[in-house]
Amino acid sequence: MRIPITTYRIQFTPNFGFDAAKVIVPYLAELGISDIYASPIFKAKTGSNHGYDVVNSNILNPELGGKEKFAELVTEIKSNQMGWLQDIVPNHMAFSSQNHILVDVLENGPESQYRDYFDIDWNHPYEGIKGRVLAPFLGKFYGDCLESGELKLNYSQNGLTVNYYDHQFPIRIDSYTQVLTYNIGKLRNKLGRKNQDFVKLQGVLYSLKYIPSGAEGRERYDQISFIKGMLWELWNENLHVQEFVEENIETFNGVPGKPESFDLLDKLLSEQYFRLSFWKVGNEELNYRRFFTVNDLISVRVEDEQVFNTTHALILEMLKEEKFTGLRIDHIDGLYDPAQYLNRLREKANAPYIVVEKILEPSEDLPVNWPVQGTTGYDFLNYVNGIFCDHFNEEEFDQIYSRFIQGTSNYGQLADENQRLIINKHLAGDIDNLAHLLKDISSKYRYASDFTIFGLKAALVEVMSVFPVYRTYVSREGVSKADRECIQRVIAKTKEKIPFFINELLNELSFIEKFLLLEFDEHLNQEDKDKWLHFVMRLQQFTGPLMAKGVEDTVLYVYNRLISLNEVGSTPSKFGVSVEDFHGFNQHRIAYWPHTMSGTSTHDTKRGEDVRTRINVLSEIPEEWESYLQKWQEINAPQKDCVAGLDVPAPNDEYFLYQTLLGAFPVDESEYSTFVERIKEYIIKAIREAKVNTGWLRPDDDYESSLIKFVEHLLKNSENNEFLPAFRPLQRKVQYFGVFNSLSQVFLKLTSPGVPDIYQGTELWDLSLVDPDNRRPVDFEKRAEFLKEIKTKIESDILGLIEELLQTPETGKIKMFLIYQALQARREYLDLFQRGDYQKLIVMGSLKDHIVAFSRKWGDSTAIIIAPRLLTKLIQEGENPLGEQVWRETRICLPSGSSLVWKNVITQQKLKEEKEDTLWIRNVLNHFPVALLINEQGETNNDSEPTVDSQN
Repeated sequence: MRIPITTYRIQFTPNFGFDAAKVIVPYLAELGISDIYASPIFKAKTGSNHGYDVVNSNILNPELGGKEKFAELVTEIKSNQMGWLQDIVPNHMAFSSQNHILVDVLENGPESQYRDYFDIDWNHPYEGIKGRVLAPFLGKFYGDCLESGELKLNYSQNGLTVNYYDHQFPIRIDSYTQVLTYNIGKLRNKLGRKNQDFVKLQGVLYSLKYIPSGAEGRERYDQISFIKGMLWELWNENLHVQEFVEENIETFNGVPGKPESFDLLDKLLSEQYFRLSFWKVGNEELNYRRFFTVNDLISVRVEDEQVFNTTHALILEMLKEEKFTGLRIDHIDGLYDPAQYLNRLREKANAPYIVVEKILEPSEDLPVNWPVQGTTGYDFLNYVNGIFCDHFNEEEFDQIYSRFIQGTSNYGQLADENQRLIINKHLAGDIDNLAHLLKDISSKYRYASDFTIFGLKAALVEVMSVFPVYRTYVSREGVSKADRECIQRVIAKTKEKIPFFINELLNELSFIEKFLLLEFDEHLNQEDKDKWLHFVMRLQQFTGPLMAKGVEDTVLYVYNRLISLNEVGSTPSKFGVSVEDFHGFNQHRIAYWPHTMSGTSTHDTKRGEDVRTRINVLSEIPEEWESYLQKWQEINAPQKDCVAGLDVPAPNDEYFLYQTLLGAFPVDESEYSTFVERIKEYIIKAIREAKVNTGWLRPDDDYESSLIKFVEHLLKNSENNEFLPAFRPLQRKVQYFGVFNSLSQVFLKLTSPGVPDIYQGTELWDLSLVDPDNRRPVDFEKRAEFLKEIKTKIESDILGLIEELLQTPETGKIKMFLIYQALQARREYLDLFQRGDYQKLIVMGSLKDHIVAFSRKWGDSTAIIIAPRLLTKLIQEGENPLGEQVWRETRICLPSGSSLVWKNVITQQKLKEEKEDTLWIRNVLNHFPVALLINEQGETNNDSEPTVDSQN
């Protein structure tokens, strides 16, 4: 297995395809990247900018360059001795007419050869979607769309479809008779009964009466192909036939203003294997599983081995040919049986490196029986980010936040309320389906036969709304100890929380607990046990979307105490992480998941890594932060509009906005106008996600337009704008100290246990916000020029280069320099960083809380990693955290017998200490804000190399 040294995430788009990636490969290799980490590259919906809306997983996306350009890129990658980690999407595909497998299902329904390919309930209890797939894509009610003429019957070589703007839905072959027999006498009179083409058309109509079904699947498809081919031939060869079909289609399409003229089309649509509906219906009545709450992403039954083989054919081929050397599995928690999927993948694949996209709560661990190397690293992101938040100021921050928003905000209460909101407004149909499934099973047991659908649904809502993790993993293998404890805690918490007037739910809750723990009754036969297990595994697929939508996509935009802590997989109520906890996290990693990924920015993060490190600075200066808040609020009060009795923005939105501006404010003035537009787009997305004053389901245009107006006033670059001059002093301070936070953060990522991942472009400052902002084009030419310049100066005058970088941090070169130097060390001391142990080091002195220090050891090699934090009380703006005047007597205690001589591979200076058991920070951090010291046993001081002596 190839374990990556460092990965680099590339977001492929139609504007950045295989050719563009090929150009940057030499640059990435030179930077020290070992493996590219590619976003999905299989055929997606036309114009897709992310690739997660796959329409064919066995074709490389032609918009990226297709097979030929991919082969050229692979050749370039291999020539640079790099690997390829590929992001794949086993859970879902696009609900689109470009998805030929889904089109087959919509056209043939239960007769489709792909009937069981997608996660569709063909026997749904609601008659309107029983035997049909709900298609919730209409912008208004079905009847309104029909009678306004927005639904159009159309004919092409592929057959009859009904079109709604870009959506095309295939008409089942049996329904062609309605269109082709309507007013057929007119065509007969025009052509004559014995006309050859009319006879052919009659043959088509005769064939339509006897479409094979069931076991005659292949014969059915052959006959459909024959009918469509014959009809297309008649269309092209006989103008009268063409006019006949066109006139009938025009008749079926009706005339707006004449409701009765749409009766034919309405009747035709009522016969189809799909049911068109208003898009909001999908939240309340649904018979297919979606990705989260996204109607146009339909889930795949990858647990079926035939479906697995079909969807993974090209992936497995790429692995066998070593074009892919690793896989990243998207949304593993959406799968019916993640362990089964991973075991099957491991069995069929050619021993690749595998990581899963999995959000772990603080008390949760990845199931140890999964055959993977780890996760994509959200857990690392939140731990490393947390150590740059001063947790001693939590109480003061609570008070500042409460005073500004004029109320209290409890994270736990918000999580509970918003998960219920998501259940009731966005996942109601999914919960309804679970309740019907549970009702069907419970009706067969005497002790549960009196449970109503209402009671079961109410109990399910209570249970799911307090789930503390994304999901459990109960399966045919049984219930793990961790899952058993989690389920028991959930039921106990639910029983405590339910209001007194629904205490009758206690019986339902006890029944559900038996289900979740697989406590089968002795008399159950295997069929009943299978149904029981199916309910549990089905429920597990929906707790993840509920957590994601209720917390990740709602609460993280509502609970704004310190938004740098509001990240994917985070617990914002936890104000920072202690250095001790950070060490404990890393020690667990090295013991159990040494090759898991370490991320600090991804395509899913709420804000870029350097935005977070800036905002974290506020945690160190609460009094100053509140002083500025009061000043800004007073200056900007006249700019607020009053909408429905509410000043816009509301205090919580205003508080969120100020933090965002501090975090994302550009360092380059030329980017300012673009920045203003980005903020306007972002703030609307943020407040819609919050679902408080506006929302995606029902946007409040007045509130949104007033907020945009407020943002424009704040950021207007004019002499009359009082806000910007009052804003810039704190912004500059936050930016300045954010630089050191960022350097420490990326340095810890590159040296801690795990495989560090660099998101595209973040080798310079990453001031992006949530997608699509973080998918903006990256200037790789500038980065390649910077790297060339840095390498040249390292060779000629590294200390001069460092001095220059410290004086001009705004360029971002200082971050690239650190990444380059650390990656060279990772390559040179590969075993040390991939296999070496992890030991926290004891820091002593008055400033010990401002240093993170640990060692990595493998064989004769030892590395010592030192990074500062929380610097606002140690230095002034414009000063550097270097030397004795800052660090005074702060020192690190080393194990007895340690070397006296170390080399700082960042600065390339050698350090000689007087005592083997002590490292003085004033000597180590003499030239650069972080240090990576390497010693190999037996190494002695070479006088020809520069040395920092502890006596100096």
